[in-house]
Order: sequence, then structure tokens, then C-alpha cells
Amino acid sequence: MGSSSGVSSGSSMLQNSGSDEDLHQVMDQRKRKRMLSNRESARRSRMRKQEHLTDLTAQIGLLKKENHQIITSMNVTNQLYMNLEAENSVLRAQMDELSNRLQSLNDIIDCINSSKWLLEAEEEDTQIIGGDGFLNPWSTLCLNQPIMASADMFMC
Repeated sequence: MGSSSGVSSGSSMLQNSGSDEDLHQVMDQRKRKRMLSNRESARRSRMRKQEHLTDLTAQIGLLKKENHQIITSMNVTNQLYMNLEAENSVLRAQMDELSNRLQSLNDIIDCINSSKWLLEAEEEDTQIIGGDGFLNPWSTLCLNQPIMASADMFMC
């Protein structure tokens, strides 16, 4: 019996050492499989990161182009605005000048109309007084002639 137990204990040790080796092989195989899986996952992650970086670089290019177009458009719009402001300023000055001229012409018309009233009144007086105009100083006024003045008139 002793010999059979010794054999069986030796064979169980052989089985244990064989199963340990198998276990180590299975563990090594799993470890290698996990390492390969991790490497593949890391490679995919680097590829995604590179694709993302490429997309962002392309987006930067598009945004820079769009920004340049917007700046160009703004510069053109600002130039048009400045041109319109200058033109508007000229037109306002012309309007002021024309308004002043119109006011002067209206003043002249008012003056002429009031002179006509005086002349009509003078004609009535002339008919009453006798027509010589001696007593009426307005009779010597001629509205169609310009009034001339010289510098000598103002010197004392």
C-alpha cells in the first residue's frame, strides 16, 4: 500500500505541476490577448485623436477664411458708410445754402410788395397833392435801379 500511495502522490504532483503549467499558459495567453487588445484599443484611440485633430485643423482654416471674408465685407461697408456720410454732409450744406437763398429771395419779394404798397399810396397822394412829387420824397425812388455806393461816401 505504501508503494501505491507513493506513486499516486508522485503522479498527483505531476498532475499539479502540469495543471500549474497549463494555468500559467492560459494566464499568459490571456495576458497576451489583453495586451494585444489594449494595443489595438490604444491604436484606435490615437487614430480617433488624429482624425479629430485633422478635423479641427480644417475647421480652423474654414473659420479663418470666413473671418477674412467678414473683415473684408466690414471694410467695404465702412467705406460705403463714410462715402454716404460725406455725401450727406455736402447735401446738407447745399440745403442750408439754398434755404438761405430762398429766405433772401422771400425777403426781397416782401420788400418789393411793401414798396408797391407805398407806391400805390404815393400815387393816391400825388393825385391829391397835385402831381409834382415835391412833397413826396418816395417819388424819386426808382426800384428797378441798383443802389450804388462808393468808399468816398463813408469817409468823414
